[in-house]
Amino acid sequence: MEEKKKKSIGFNIIKNDPTGGHKGYGTGALSLENVSPVFVDTEEGEAFVDIGAMHARSTVEKGIKFLPNLDDVPPGKPYWLVWVTIDRNEDGPFYAGVTACYMTVNREARRGYKSLPEHVNRMDKSIKRHIIVDHMDSRSKEILAAFLEKHDKGTWDRSSDELKKGLSL
Repeated sequence: MEEKKKKSIGFNIIKNDPTGGHKGYGTGALSLENVSPVFVDTEEGEAFVDIGAMHARSTVEKGIKFLPNLDDVPPGKPYWLVWVTIDRNEDGPFYAGVTACYMTVNREARRGYKSLPEHVNRMDKSIKRHIIVDHMDSRSKEILAAFLEKHDKGTWDRSSDELKKGLSL
């Protein structure tokens, strides 16, 4: 009896415009070129970029088995993974999409909580220029706002009032 091979469905991360202006192969593909994962560590009072999060391989996530139900995970250190998309207009770059996902990590137990579907959907929403930060706690909003402003004051200044209002206290 011949064994059937499973078809693998691949997801390609592409750079720039995959169609080169034409409407053929590659249309509908997402470009992740302008998206950055920013972690907000509320306990340490810091935010940092870790590109490894694009494939769930960040320093925060390595060595942790994530469970989809917060009640099944021992108490852990809280983090916000924030997907930040930068766009450009005639005045220059600005933060176009900013969406946050909650997660916890317990290093001792090597367990954590995150909702993978939420992470994927929020990354997609960020790419589509949505601002979803209203569910964050005030301390985390403060840390994120300070990080984004300090990272590039001009980019922050050109960003939408919706973002600035969403991250204000």
